[in-house]
This record gives sequence, structure tokens and C-alpha cells, in this order.
Amino acid sequence: MIARHLTAFIVATGIAFAGQSALARCEDHVPQPKPQNASRDIVGTDLDTIIERGYIEFAAFEHFPPWSYERNGQPAGVDIEIGRLIAEELGVEPRFNLVAAGENLDEDLRNWVWKGPVIGGRVANVMLHVPYDSNYACRVEQVVFTGQYHVERVGIAYRKELYPDSAPVAAYFRYDTVAVQNDTIADFYLTSLLGIEAQANIHRYPTAAEAMTALAEGETAAAMGPLSQLEHGMTEELAVHSPPMPGLAVGNWTLGVAVHFAYRPLAYSVEDAIYRGIEDGRIARIFADHGLSFSPPTVR
Repeated sequence: MIARHLTAFIVATGIAFAGQSALARCEDHVPQPKPQNASRDIVGTDLDTIIERGYIEFAAFEHFPPWSYERNGQPAGVDIEIGRLIAEELGVEPRFNLVAAGENLDEDLRNWVWKGPVIGGRVANVMLHVPYDSNYACRVEQVVFTGQYHVERVGIAYRKELYPDSAPVAAYFRYDTVAVQNDTIADFYLTSLLGIEAQANIHRYPTAAEAMTALAEGETAAAMGPLSQLEHGMTEELAVHSPPMPGLAVGNWTLGVAVHFAYRPLAYSVEDAIYRGIEDGRIARIFADHGLSFSPPTVR
């Protein structure tokens, strides 16, 4: 679900495919009515309260390896380790709520950052793995988008014995088979690029992990999707790279965190914690420990 949800975000921001018109940042933005809390119903927690009580609550997506998932009954993954780094910097205990992705990012932010779900659960102090787009950020006034920690990109994994001389690019799949997660940006891109005559070469699977399993078992020659999810499913017979994608205006996106707009001191402290983790190499080590390539944002 989260990969399809992320695809919806990328397409909705109007940046995914070449040839789409682009507005200046926030040019079409109409300020929203300021959200009001009813009576004494205060949503979220300020930094002082978090430090005083001794713990911070994070929301992370469930069933989303290698980023966040349950292993042996405990939360695990890159985002979970980044949450622990933030908590360590603040001097408090981390607590995690693994949540289902909604239909879109608006729903996730409403449920887990600034309002709360209609049934069950409550907002977290920080939501992890939130894609950042400057135009989108200026339209969602209830949230502070901060703590950018990684640039994700589209990649291609492939069987080394089938491509001994050069790694495949998207055009190869006019003739070769490729695995993708259904209804994701890789699926949409290849469908648009290759046309109807090559559709039989695109093998669609419910998850990126299943697409990588199909590649590892020799069902396809390659797999395409977010680089981190491809790397998570690598075997000795496979290799992976991230080549240029003709027609895909933006083949990468920045990941960060989200905090309720009313708690900017918390947002600043979280941003500083992530920045220190990038600067001193701790976040790079988290990625390396999970077998992933780390690509820090160029601008803090």
C-alpha cells in the first residue's frame, strides 16, 4: 500500500512525468482556515512535555521493509533506527506505532500528525518517512515538514548472467521481462514508455518484495522500483543500479519527517538531531547496516 500511496503523492504534486506544466512555488495556493481545537481538546505534545515525561512517540508505516516493519514482535528497519537516533539526541525513550498507509498522504498526516483517526489510535509526536515537496508543504499548513534525511530514487535490479556487458535500462524491457509492484511509479512509467506492445513483458506483483523474489527465482530478467526496496531483496546473482529514466522528470524524492504545526521547537530539535546524525555518519551507518545505499539531501 505505501508504495502506491507514494506514487499517488508524486503524481499529485505534478512532478512525476516530463511534459507537465509547473507553477511557481505555492502560486496556486489559497490559505486554509486555521484549524481550531475544540474546547480543551489539545492535539499533540510540546517538546518540554516530551522531555519531562521521558519518551517520544513516532508513527511509522507497517509492513514496509526495509524501512519499518515488525521483526520478532519488535519494530525494526531504517526509519525505526532513525527514530531511535532522534530519541537518543533528545535524551528520551522512543516508542513506535506501526500504522497502515491511508489512501493518500493528506490522510496519513491528518490521522497521525495533526488531528487523529476517526476510530482507534492517536497522533504521534513525529511521523517518519514523509516525502517532501515544497509546493505540497506550503499547502498543508497544519504540518511542519522537516528533518530531511535521504533521497530515494528509482532503480533497476537485474540478473548478472543475463547482462554481462552492460546493465539494462528501461528501453530494454521492450524485449526483456521486468518485475514491478502493481500500480506504482515504476509500473506507470514503463506502461507509458513502452506502449501496449510491450505490456506482456511487465510482470506485476502485489509488493516490491514479491517482485524481487520473482527476479531472484528467475521469473524475470530484471525488477524496477525504489532503490532501497530493490537493495533489500538482493542476492549474489543480482546487481542493481539507478540509470537515467527518459521521460521521468523526477526519478528521486526526498524523505523526511512531519511534526504538528503548533510544536515548532520540537520540529527544530528533531531537525537538529537528524542533521547531527548525517554529519557524524550515524545515519550512513544505519543504511549500511541494512545493506542500503545512503543519499543525503544536498540542502538542509
